[in-house]
Amino acid sequence: MDDPVQAQYEAYPYPARDPADEVRRLVTGSPSHLDEINHTLFAGQRDFSQPFRALVAGGGTGDAAIMLAQQLAERGSAGRVDYLDLADGAREIAEARATIRGLRNIAFHRGKIEDLLALGLAPFDYIDCCGVLHHLADPSAGLTALADSLAPNGGIGLMVYGEYGRTGVYPAQAALRALGRGLDLPSQVQLTRRLLAELPATNWLRRNPFLGDHKLSDAELVDLFLHTRDRAYTVTQLLELASAAGLELVRFIEPVRYDPASYLSDPALAERASALAPPDQAALAEALAGNMKKHVAYVVPRGTAGGRIARLAGTQTRLLPARLDLARAIDPEYRLKVAFDGLEIVCTLPPLGREILQLADGRRSLEEIHRGLQSGQPALDWLAFQAQAKQLVGALEPLNLLWLSAGRARL
Repeated sequence: MDDPVQAQYEAYPYPARDPADEVRRLVTGSPSHLDEINHTLFAGQRDFSQPFRALVAGGGTGDAAIMLAQQLAERGSAGRVDYLDLADGAREIAEARATIRGLRNIAFHRGKIEDLLALGLAPFDYIDCCGVLHHLADPSAGLTALADSLAPNGGIGLMVYGEYGRTGVYPAQAALRALGRGLDLPSQVQLTRRLLAELPATNWLRRNPFLGDHKLSDAELVDLFLHTRDRAYTVTQLLELASAAGLELVRFIEPVRYDPASYLSDPALAERASALAPPDQAALAEALAGNMKKHVAYVVPRGTAGGRIARLAGTQTRLLPARLDLARAIDPEYRLKVAFDGLEIVCTLPPLGREILQLADGRRSLEEIHRGLQSGQPALDWLAFQAQAKQLVGALEPLNLLWLSAGRARL
C-alpha cells in the first residue's frame, strides 16, 4: 500500500466504532446534524421530503453518513447519502453500522476526494468533510474538488484541526518520529503510551487539558500522535483555504466562541474588538480563547452566504432545541451555564425560557407554543411572548443550542 495515510486507517479505522452499538445509540454532532444544516445553510426552509443529495467525503467508520442517513430516513425523505473513502477497513465498519440500522439510503464508494468529479456523483446539495482536509497531501485541491461538486445553492460542513488548542501535539509527534524510527505501527503505539507516561511536568502536551481523545482507544492515539500527514489551521488560514477554493464562510460552530465579546469585559478592549472586520474578530477570539482544538465551519460558494442562516420571523417558525435537557438545565435565576473545553459561558434567559423550551418539540409553531402557554397565563399576549421568544433565541442560537425551522423539521 503506497499511501501511508490509507495504510494507517486500514490498520486502525477511525474513529473506533463497534457496529453493535447502533442498537442503543445514534452518534450525533457538528457538522451535519440535519436541523443544524437546515438552520445554517438553508434559512430553515429546506423541505427534506424532497430529493436531497449529501456526500460524506472521507467517511471513515461512518459517524456523519449514519447520522445523516438516519435523520433523513426518520423524516421520510427522498434524500440519499453518498459515502466516499479509500480505507476498506473503515468502510466495512460503516457498512455494518448501516446494515444494523436497516438504512438503505447510503451508497458506499471507494475513492479519493481529489478524484470526486471523475466519479460522476455530483452535484450535491450538501457535503460533509470532517477531519479530512488536514490529512490530504494538497488540502486546497481537495477542497476545490468539493466546491466544484456542489449544487449552486449547496453548502459544505467542514472540520479541521485548530492550531492553538493542539499545543504540544506536534512536538510530541516529532519526538515519536525520532524514537520510533524503524518500528512497525503496533510497536509505535506501545512506544507512544510509554512516552506519554514519561512526559515531564513542563511538557506542553502534558499541560494542555483540552486533549484527551487518545485515551479512548489505539485508533484515537494513532490519529493524534502517529499520523504521517497532519496539519492544523488558524481561523485566518482556514478562511484563506476556503477562499482559494471559491468558497466563503457562513459561520463557525459554535458562533459564541468566535466572538471576542465572549472573552472581553473591559469596555475599551471590547469597543476596539467590535470595530474589527468579522474575520479579524474571529481570529482575535481564537487567539484569546487558546482552547480551540478544532474548527467547525459551514462554507458556501462565494457570493451566496447572505440569507443562509434562519431568523426568527413569523408565527409559524419552529424552535428546535439541540439538547433534550435544555429546559432542565436552566437554574432558578433563569441562567444557563455551558462549558466549551474548559471555558464556561453563562447566559441569562427570559422568565418564560424554560416553559417555551418544554413546548418546543420541532412540531409546534411559535403560535402554537404561545397558545399552549396562554392557556395557563391568559394575560400573556402575543407581543410579550414574542419578545421573550426573541430573547431566548438570541441567547441560545449563538451557543448552537437552538435551531430554527420554517416548517415541520422533525416528525
